[in-house]
Amino acid sequence: MWSRRDFIQFAGISSAFFIGKSVRAIAAQQKILFEDLVKFDSRGKLTLLHFTDIHGQLKPVYYRPPSENYGVGNFEGIPPHLVANDFLSHFGIVPGSPLAYAHTMMDYIELAKEYGKLGGLDKMATIIKVIRDERGKDNVLLLDGGDTWQGSYTSLKTNGMDMVSSVKLLKPDAMVGHWEFTFGKGRLEYLIKEMGYPFLGGNVFDTEWEEPVYDSTAFFERAGTKVAVIGQHFPYTPISNPKHFVEGWSFGIRMAEIKKNVEAARKSGAEVIVLLSHNGFDVDQKLASIIEGIDVILTGHTHDAIPYAIRINNTLLLSSGSHGKYLGRIDLEIRNGRVADSSSSLIPLFSEAIPSDSEVQNHIYNVRAPYEAECNRIIGKSGGLLYRRGNFNGTWDDIICDAIMESRDTEIALSPGFRWGTTLLPNQDITIDDLYAQTSMSYPEVYRQEISGKNLKNILEDVCDNIFNPDPFYQQGGDMVRVGGMSYKCAPKNKMGERVSEMRLMSTGKLINENKTYIVGGWGSIAEDVSGPPIFNLLEQYIQKEKIINPKNSNSVTVTGI
Repeated sequence: MWSRRDFIQFAGISSAFFIGKSVRAIAAQQKILFEDLVKFDSRGKLTLLHFTDIHGQLKPVYYRPPSENYGVGNFEGIPPHLVANDFLSHFGIVPGSPLAYAHTMMDYIELAKEYGKLGGLDKMATIIKVIRDERGKDNVLLLDGGDTWQGSYTSLKTNGMDMVSSVKLLKPDAMVGHWEFTFGKGRLEYLIKEMGYPFLGGNVFDTEWEEPVYDSTAFFERAGTKVAVIGQHFPYTPISNPKHFVEGWSFGIRMAEIKKNVEAARKSGAEVIVLLSHNGFDVDQKLASIIEGIDVILTGHTHDAIPYAIRINNTLLLSSGSHGKYLGRIDLEIRNGRVADSSSSLIPLFSEAIPSDSEVQNHIYNVRAPYEAECNRIIGKSGGLLYRRGNFNGTWDDIICDAIMESRDTEIALSPGFRWGTTLLPNQDITIDDLYAQTSMSYPEVYRQEISGKNLKNILEDVCDNIFNPDPFYQQGGDMVRVGGMSYKCAPKNKMGERVSEMRLMSTGKLINENKTYIVGGWGSIAEDVSGPPIFNLLEQYIQKEKIINPKNSNSVTVTGI
């Protein structure tokens, strides 16, 4: 077992996280210490640890934070809808510092080269073990916020088992889900049995008997305190993903069920109530403002990362990022059966500063061994920065759309607004691992069909309302559908049906005619019977042909009025 002193000796260099110097000076001089990463202002005896949205990434990654994250209505201009300097100013983070790199896209390429990748399950395991050692393992709860199993080559080839077997070594206490459901009911049931800890979700019901599919709540004794963890699976799973994967099950936010479960937990003697949620940040902000009695909400789904928990009424809300880049921590002091004090932090997992946990590292090596040669097979090289995350197209999305238009001979391409998918720096080799980090899923077929201009507008308006409806209870997940071969203007603050305008075909510059049909290609359709080549095969062929990859059609969206 590593002690804190061991880690300090391992790091062996001195610096600080916040030095007011230029980016270039910091990149040349500033270092990251393990001691800084685990330094924490502890309160009380109870510790909650949280990770979420790992999306199949067992190893450290680059993952560029968004350059746009628009909030509307009551959520405009507040976390998590802050980027760049607004984010740094709000949270008091010095530009160019390691935390600025971890949380924003500013000077991303330069800082990525200096500070390296983040994440890695073996690195997370090290941090978890140190915290358990310091706090006492009987005082710590580790909670998995879901979207853990899907999103990589090995997760697809092992049907989720690589992630289940690896995460199990961290010894989580409970889990919720979203993309886990895309493995299908049978496989999901099998993997839940394999993981051996509760898969909680009080908002999923059998439609025939109107009975809950999963336990809503698990109780734990930690730090002499009875803790209730209430689970919340992603409420719009049958809408954002193919419903045939969960046929016969009904989802939803189910606020009445949450209230009932909170009241039942209090009656059962719970002194601390935690909502382990995959609702998304804004949904849980609204829940915290409405439902009394929840002490902590650990939220996921929207991939937002904030440096510490925010307080809404009497509820602490923490979102712990994605792709294994962070580990969330909240310490609680309990007095007279209630939370009296707290401290919180989102720990960025700078992989070069954290030694690997040998048990998890060896397991990752073994589970990936049969696939390692294929995962590392080089198929091309990045020209510029390749990334996905943001409300609108990223460069990876542009390339996917380029590949669809060329390979399927279409005028327009549509690509889902997925938040998962890692980043490549300029002039990096593109491997099969990188390709599948963008495309690994169980419904990968690329369709080709005729769609009228009117229906194209309706598609964009519908997705826009899912993202920019001022009531977060009507936001049904994801970022904006990515487009290739066409451009448009988007006004997020406008009403439903009035957000999208000036749709133009890029090849001609002409406005999209609502009465004309266009040849459109896309993937990730939620329809059950879709035919076409898998997106990962199509994209591999495109990258191999192009060799050096840059977007051919970009800057497709102009945002107005915000």
